[in-house]
Amino acid sequence: MSSEKKSPLVNIGFNNAVAKDKIVAVVSANAAPAKRMKLVAQKENRLIDATNGRRTNAVIVTASNHIILSSMQPQTISQRF
Repeated sequence: MSSEKKSPLVNIGFNNAVAKDKIVAVVSANAAPAKRMKLVAQKENRLIDATNGRRTNAVIVTASNHIILSSMQPQTISQRF
């Protein structure tokens, strides 16, 4: 049994974090469906930009249907679970 305490949050870069239990998917920002999700979320005020002005590499979909943009690679975010 590990004595390490597991955080309920996942660091997505630049001191930003998302609740682990609220994440539905982490996808590459280069995929066409991810680009469409980003545009729709922006129009509906559901877009959260956590890139700190950097290039978007990952799109995080939450249970509340918010879209979070991160400059970290999707693989890196997934490994932090």
